[in-house]
Amino acid sequence: LSAKGFMLGDEAHVRIFKREHLLELWMAHQGGAFRLVKSYAICTYSGGLGPKLAEGDRQAPEGFYRVAYKQLNPNSRHHLAFNLGFPNAFDRELGRTGSFLMVHGGCSSIGCYAVGDAQVDEIYAVVEAALAKGQPEVDVSIFPFRLTDAALTAEAGSSWLPFWENLKQGSDLFESTGTPPRVAACKGTYVFNDDALGPGCTPITGWV
Repeated sequence: LSAKGFMLGDEAHVRIFKREHLLELWMAHQGGAFRLVKSYAICTYSGGLGPKLAEGDRQAPEGFYRVAYKQLNPNSRHHLAFNLGFPNAFDRELGRTGSFLMVHGGCSSIGCYAVGDAQVDEIYAVVEAALAKGQPEVDVSIFPFRLTDAALTAEAGSSWLPFWENLKQGSDLFESTGTPPRVAACKGTYVFNDDALGPGCTPITGWV
């Protein structure tokens, strides 16, 4: 971290791309823009492209989640883990159910993202230190694939296309500003930044 200008305790952000089997760890120092620190291969996740809908469907979630200190599990049977906080406010608006959805060590999954023990050691250490140093919650953004215009055009026949286009709005905001946007659920859709403060909208939060 020091070689890249960071230290444990700097703010953290996690992005996950299902199709690419990739987890990206981003960090920001002293309120600056987030920069990519390291990319990690996801050993496995269960299910296919598309969001998690119901307990027991063995589907790994997609969407915008936030991890607070209470979601860390240093005693996980999968070495180390942090709970994604599924279902979030958006999932609950749509009646989606599920529990114990994690990023964890090992290489098995029934709805989680498994990254292996050595890699989760690094990811967990950065997330834990950021929370311990005062970052209230770490944003975790989970996408089906890199949400380029070409990738979405190729999925034009998918029933999930409107959902993925909604996710792209948040992804594009991060890529244009270098900062995870404020996110809320509002009438079954994700809304961002100023729109997230609108009446009837519920912020996406971690466990308080």
